[in-house]
Amino acid sequence: MPAATSAIKLPRESGRTGRFAVSLAGFLISVALTFLGLLAITFFIGRVVPIDPVLAVVGDRAPRAVYEAAKLQLGLDKPLYLQFVNYVVSVLRGDFGMSVSTGKPVIDDLKRVFPATLEMATIGIIIGMVLGIPMGVYAASHRGTARDQVIRVIGLFGYSVPAFWLGLVGLAVFYARLKWVGGPGRVDIFYDGLVTPVTGIMLIDSLIAGETDIFFNAISHLLLPASVLGFFSLAYIARMTRSFMLDQLAQEYVTTARVKGVPERLVIWRHAFRPILVPLITVCGLSYAGLLEGSVMIETIFSWPGIGNYLTVALLNADMSAVLGATLVIGAVFIAINKISDALYRILDPRAR
Repeated sequence: MPAATSAIKLPRESGRTGRFAVSLAGFLISVALTFLGLLAITFFIGRVVPIDPVLAVVGDRAPRAVYEAAKLQLGLDKPLYLQFVNYVVSVLRGDFGMSVSTGKPVIDDLKRVFPATLEMATIGIIIGMVLGIPMGVYAASHRGTARDQVIRVIGLFGYSVPAFWLGLVGLAVFYARLKWVGGPGRVDIFYDGLVTPVTGIMLIDSLIAGETDIFFNAISHLLLPASVLGFFSLAYIARMTRSFMLDQLAQEYVTTARVKGVPERLVIWRHAFRPILVPLITVCGLSYAGLLEGSVMIETIFSWPGIGNYLTVALLNADMSAVLGATLVIGAVFIAINKISDALYRILDPRAR
């Protein structure tokens, strides 16, 4: 009898292992194909834009011989499909080319600027989640009331107001007028360069260096741009949370809990809120990815030395290597967060498996 029991368990365990391996292989193939598609899009966009990458390197007054030599060195004399293959191989090696703007390898520039964007977007999504989720729950539980309408108007304002306008108004009011926050940049100019970069995130590096003055100064500079980004994520998260909660509050089990006399607070947060945690993970993940890729305007307004500001300068200087590298990193981050959210969704919700 024990032998028969073990014989039954072994096929089940092997079957589960096989299904997990197939699922993992499918996930990795999906990521690889998506990344390959991203590489193709960035490459061909770089070839169809009306910017000559050779002229960006040698200048428009270079002799014809210098132009042809640079074109040969960049590999632009080869057929387009061979250029794409070489581009994919170079990217997989971590070689994004040289930046015309800085004279440094693009990969080194991206390592320097991306942590600043990550820092601002992370604080922004925390603000959006901490405020947006309770606002959405409160609006759903008070549907049709004036409080619900106020929260919906705030969400509509977050969707419709231009980012550059909100950033400029924030600088004019809270920095220039009220002096509540720091101005453009990550720290005041006399603190610049005093902290040795370790992680690239100023708040962490200043604490590692024991520079509490720089830490609080960095917070004052970070608060306003992160709040502007957080406001846009707040609008999206609050709207989606309200929609999810309205669907749950209309379910029969919620009505049953109310009939049994369960306090309304427990009905909302224990019975109705728990089932929406899984889809909220996807919502917050997509919102976070959107902040990482959509911070170009905010970084430009606040002179924030992140990847958005780097991309803007590269575009103005026709620096296509830097443009393609920054675009590729932003796209890769979006793909990674999307895939992680999808994986967490499947892990936490058995119905999605």
